[in-house]
Amino acid sequence: MKQRHILPHYRIAVVGTGAVGGYYGAKLAHMGRDVHFLLRSDLEYVRKRGLRIRSKQGDFHLQKVQGYGNPEEIGPVDVVIIALKATQNEALETLIPPLLKENTTLITLQNGLGNEAFLAERFGADRVVGGLCFVCLNRTAPGEIQHLGHGLIVLGEYGKYPLPRTHDLQWEFKRCGVVCQVAGDLGQARWRKLVWNIPFNGLSIAAGGVDVGHILADDDLLYLTRQLMREIIQIARTLGHEIPESFVEDQIRKTKEMGAYLPSSLIDYQKGKPVEVEAIWGEPYRQGFNAGAEVGRLEMLYHQLKRMVREKQEQVALSGS
Repeated sequence: MKQRHILPHYRIAVVGTGAVGGYYGAKLAHMGRDVHFLLRSDLEYVRKRGLRIRSKQGDFHLQKVQGYGNPEEIGPVDVVIIALKATQNEALETLIPPLLKENTTLITLQNGLGNEAFLAERFGADRVVGGLCFVCLNRTAPGEIQHLGHGLIVLGEYGKYPLPRTHDLQWEFKRCGVVCQVAGDLGQARWRKLVWNIPFNGLSIAAGGVDVGHILADDDLLYLTRQLMREIIQIARTLGHEIPESFVEDQIRKTKEMGAYLPSSLIDYQKGKPVEVEAIWGEPYRQGFNAGAEVGRLEMLYHQLKRMVREKQEQVALSGS
């Protein structure tokens, strides 16, 4: 008789309950999983009124939320889902330790490159699983997240092939209604996402605050998008990650389905918040440059965004906003 594989019962902490952490954490909790949310500004609101998800796939209200103001109140867990912006990584040095026990797994759902290495250096590489989110989300109000489309998560082990735990985590997400895949090569998966993130997040800011639909409708911006995508694919190949040229048109086709979606980097920029310039543009540029790849377009966009973000934050600071 074949032995039935029993999935583990996870105690889960979500660090960074913004759009991404709030959405996926709420999906898990809505299906009865033991999820504990670390919150900051929305803490009292969410404790009283819960988390509300608005989606074409079906709205739901997570009325009772296990919300906390510090990680010590949560204590050790089996899985930590990290959804803070990469600009806040230094805070993880104090937020993560109270959540750890011997076999705690750290899943980073952050954008860009370097996040897994950051966690591995501080908490051990064996704990780290990389996660990539292909989803359109906006936090529209305290305790409220709008899901506009997509939702795939891709999981991969840091520096090694998938383990049994990787597939256990995949099935846990899938059982809670989240489309989830396992990547044999996490590095390749990260570069595939950068093929979209670098042009669309970057040009939405550089072009003066435009949505992805506007980028696709403008011949010049669409040309720049395609050229940036092709350059990123070539950088990835130089680094040993094969991505087919057909991936460019595939991503453009999928982006058309998003309509007037505002990328998260643009939203942060417009509010004068830190933008993940180094993780999304800086680190890919440096890795490509050091490998001898052609990085001219990425280099220009990276430095343009650095300047624009710095000036925007200076304006916000001066205005006292």
